[in-house]
Amino acid sequence: MPIAERNGVRLHWAQQGDGTPLLLIMGHRYSSAMWYPLLPALTARHRVIWFDNRGTGGSDSCTGFTVRDMALDALAIMDAAGVQLAHVFGVSMGGGIALELAIHQPQRVISLLLGCTAMLTADKPRMPAIVRTLYYLPPWALRLILPKPGAGQGYGSAAPAQAIAADQAMLAKDRSVVRGVVAQAAAIAGYSVTAEAVAALTMPSLVMHGDEDSAVPFAWGVELAETLPDSRFVKFAGCGHNFIVAAREQADSAVLEFIETADRSTESRSGGRSGVDLSSQPFLTE
Repeated sequence: MPIAERNGVRLHWAQQGDGTPLLLIMGHRYSSAMWYPLLPALTARHRVIWFDNRGTGGSDSCTGFTVRDMALDALAIMDAAGVQLAHVFGVSMGGGIALELAIHQPQRVISLLLGCTAMLTADKPRMPAIVRTLYYLPPWALRLILPKPGAGQGYGSAAPAQAIAADQAMLAKDRSVVRGVVAQAAAIAGYSVTAEAVAALTMPSLVMHGDEDSAVPFAWGVELAETLPDSRFVKFAGCGHNFIVAAREQADSAVLEFIETADRSTESRSGGRSGVDLSSQPFLTE
């Protein structure tokens, strides 16, 4: 169980597979264990690295951190893994972290893969502070308040019932600390990015969004894809926020095909040399 440390915060991470590195950044509330739907396909073709955001899984919990702090956590994981360049794939809050990483350290990012996320400009609404206090309720009370899974915000009308049931079983075992989850929500509420900063990103980007996502509006995903200058947009019909469960096979294909194309482009820019080792370049300091 590898552990990286940044500014006194211990971060649990793991890796599997060989090939071009791919860093995974999970969304709000959940540990990296919730990448389980995509891991078999991704690790079969890539060196996949994943980690628990602070407040979840095996990582430390703390308060008073920012989205920038979480982006620096992601860079610390890359350094701990000995990876200079990677494809970076974030979902929901993890997509915002991935964008922040790419804005401040673009030389570390081969390509961006952004799922069910948005460009959080200052005009977009955030979760009010009073709503964030709901996370302090006991689980049974929270279940009574939150929307039931299966449609809309959770999975979408096209999600297979068996996949939903399996995901609910995984969620029941997932580990998080309430104060860390609340601190994540506060970090999101206090974060904003400009359209100009996003439009300045030149690496290839893949934006994926379910058209029944009520947590992050579908139109925000479209806007993100239109703002990124070198982007491809994939819509998952009938899928809600959790499209990696609702449309696992389609997501596998979209991600793998995009990375393959980005890798070919990288090889072409490097002079057409095949087998360029993107994981062993010298470190760049912050």
